[in-house]
Amino acid sequence: MAPITNFDQLTQHLKERHSRKRIAVVCADDEHTEYAIARALDEGIARFILVGDTNRLAPYPALRRHADFVETIHVEQPDEAARIAVNLVHQGKADILMKGIINTDNLLRVILDKEHGLLPKGQVLTHLAMVEIPTYHKLLFFSDAAVIPQPTLQQRIEMIGYAIRTCHRFGIERPRISLIHCSEKVSPKFPHSLDYVNIVQLAEAGEFGDVIIDGPLDVKTSCEKSSSAIKGIVSPINGEADVLIFPNIESGNTFYKTVSLFCHADMAGLLQGTICPVVLPSRSDSGLSKYYSIAMACLTVQGQQPQPLHP
Repeated sequence: MAPITNFDQLTQHLKERHSRKRIAVVCADDEHTEYAIARALDEGIARFILVGDTNRLAPYPALRRHADFVETIHVEQPDEAARIAVNLVHQGKADILMKGIINTDNLLRVILDKEHGLLPKGQVLTHLAMVEIPTYHKLLFFSDAAVIPQPTLQQRIEMIGYAIRTCHRFGIERPRISLIHCSEKVSPKFPHSLDYVNIVQLAEAGEFGDVIIDGPLDVKTSCEKSSSAIKGIVSPINGEADVLIFPNIESGNTFYKTVSLFCHADMAGLLQGTICPVVLPSRSDSGLSKYYSIAMACLTVQGQQPQPLHP
C-alpha cells in the first residue's frame, strides 16, 4: 500500500474499499457533527447509530438520502445516551464511538468506567492528532494535545506505540518519529529530554520495530531539511518527520491550535488506548475536521473487531 499523504487520498482509499464502518454517535444534534455525518454518508465510508434525543435532530437531507445506513435510538439524557453507545461497542454493534454535543467530561466518565468503559486495564489513554498543512508534503501526526498533562516515560512509550500502529495503517512502513523540545540539547532542567535519551536507546535496540526515532529536536529541524543543515544537526529524521511527540499538553495543544488558525491546516484526531477508535473533537473543531476524524477512525479500525474489556 502506497502511503496516504493527504485527506483526499484518505477518502478515496476508503471509498475504494466499499465498506462502511459502524459509528455510534452520542448526541449528534449540533451543526458540525451533522455536517460530518452527512459527508461520511455521501462518501459511502460509514453508517451511523445516532444515540440521543431524536427530537433535536435536524431533518437534514443526508439522513433521508441514506436512510438505510442510519439508525436512531431515542434517549433524552446525554449520560444515558453515552452509556448506551458504549454498550453498542461491547455488543459488537459499533466499530467506532463518536462524541456529538455531549460534554466531554460526561462522555469520558463513561469511557473510563472501570467495569463498563472502553479503556482496558493497564492501557494508557492518550490522543493522537493528524494534520494536513499546506506547506508540508505529507500528513503529520502528533501527540498529546488533549489528554495527558505531563507524560511519564512509560506513557511516552505507549504514545509512540499507538502512533506507529496508526502510521502503518496509513501505509507508512518505517515511520520517522521526532521527540520535540525547544532545542536539540539534553538537560536535567528538562526531565522529558532525559526520557528522550532512553526512548532513542530503546528504538536503537529494536524495541519499537522498524522505526526511526530521534530527539530532542525542535519542530523546525524535524520538518525542514534546510534548518537541520543550517544548524549543523545530523539526524536520521532529516527534516522528514511523520510523527511529533510533544513534551506536554501545553505544547501539543498550542501546536494544534496554531497550525489550525494560522496555517489553515485541516485536522483530525482520535483517542488512543481504547478498545475502539473514539472520535472526541473539540467544541471549536469544524464540521470538516470532524469528518476527517471519522475518516481517520474508519481506516484505523480496519481489520479490528471490538473486544471484551476483560478477556
